Amino acid sequence: MDFEPHRGELLAYCYRMLGSFHEAEDLVQETMLRAWRARDRYDPARASVRTWLYRIATNACLTALEGRARRPLPSGLGAPSVDPEAPLAPALDIPWLQPFPDARLDADVRTDLRLALVAAMQALPARQRAVLLLREVLEFSAAEVAAQLGTTVAAVNSALQRARVALADVGDAGAVTEPDDPEVRAVVQRYVRAFEAADVPALVRLLTDQAVLEMPPVPLWYRGSRDYGRFLDRVFHLRGTGWRMASLSANGQPALAAYAPQPGGPHRLHTLQVLTVTGGLVAHNVVFADPGVFAAFDLRPEISSDDLPPAR
Repeated sequence: MDFEPHRGELLAYCYRMLGSFHEAEDLVQETMLRAWRARDRYDPARASVRTWLYRIATNACLTALEGRARRPLPSGLGAPSVDPEAPLAPALDIPWLQPFPDARLDADVRTDLRLALVAAMQALPARQRAVLLLREVLEFSAAEVAAQLGTTVAAVNSALQRARVALADVGDAGAVTEPDDPEVRAVVQRYVRAFEAADVPALVRLLTDQAVLEMPPVPLWYRGSRDYGRFLDRVFHLRGTGWRMASLSANGQPALAAYAPQPGGPHRLHTLQVLTVTGGLVAHNVVFADPGVFAAFDLRPEISSDDLPPAR
C-alpha cells in the first residue's frame, strides 16, 4: 500500500489546520506511521485510501490542537501602530502563524493557502476548521466528512455554514493574483529595485492606500502607505542601503528573501517578505524574521554580491 502520493496534499491540509509548517510535517509523518501500522485493518470496501488517510490526519490534528492558542498574525491581535519609532520587541510567547514554502508542493495542491485565509481559519474552532477544509477545499461529501469526524451529516452542514459566515470578510481569493502572473512579476520587480535602492517614495507608489505591513514575531503592524513608508525610512536608517533580494513564493503568493548589507562583509539574511499583490499594487506585506521560517525555505544565511541573480 503506497501512501506517498498523498503526502503533499496531506501536508497542505495539516498546515491549514495548524498554521505551522514544521508541525504539519510532523503530523503528516505521524499520519503515515499510524496508517502503516494499521494497514492490515484497512477495508477498501468502506473507504478509499485517501479518505482513510484524511481521517487519520484529521484525528491527529484535532488532538494536537486541544487546549492550544490559535496562531495569529499581528494584525489579528489589535489596532495598527501610528508610531514608526515604536520598539521592535519580539513577543516570543505567541505561537505565530508561519508561511508555507511553495517549493514543497506541486502547483495544483496550493489551492487556498494564502496567508490571509489561513490566518482567518485559525480563529475557527478546530472541528469547524476541519469541516471547512474537508468539504470546500478537498471536496469530500458531507457523508464522508461525517464518517471521518464521527458525527452526523446535519452537524457537518451546520459547522460548514458557521465557518462560511465567519470567513465572509476575508475577501475574494480570485482577487489575489498568482506569483507567475506577468503583472505580478512586474510589480515585484519594481518593488525589488526600489527596495534595493532604498527609494522609499518609489516603494510607496507601489502600495495601495490601505497597504498593511506586519512583522511577526514583533506584535506591531501598520496600515496605510504613509505609515508603511515611514517605517521603511526607519529600516534603511538603521540597517543602511544596498540590500539584496531573492524571489521565491510562499502560500501561493510572491515572496522575497531580504539580505541586509554588512560593513565589509557579505549580505546577511534579514527577513522573508510575503506579498499580496492586487490590482497592480502591493496590498499586504507579512515580514517574517523567525530563523525557523528561514530553515523551512532553505534560505542561505549569507550571500555575496555575486551570488544573487536579479529578481524574476
